Amino acid sequence: MKPFTFDQIPIMMKKLYDKLEHLEKLIERISPTGENQDELLNIQEVSKLLNLSVSTIYSKVCKREIPFNKQGKRIYFYKHELMKWIKLGRVKTYLEVQNGI
Repeated sequence: MKPFTFDQIPIMMKKLYDKLEHLEKLIERISPTGENQDELLNIQEVSKLLNLSVSTIYSKVCKREIPFNKQGKRIYFYKHELMKWIKLGRVKTYLEVQNGI
């Protein structure tokens, strides 16, 4: 790899970001973690997973700010839906905004 100039840094960062994003998608697709995608969690488990209080979780459910399932009076959460919800809240970096990514 040859050295690059200061002016090339944004371009190189974009390439690096694209490659990293591609790798993440590949890892998600072939992830041999054995984790059950349909793993159900109760509100206490979600509280621990998200590091939020149970009352905050109930508040988010009430406002429909968090993905949940309700069967009768019980509330359930799918772990993969929560992870997806968290990823959707990702904030773009200054460089991403500047480059229109």
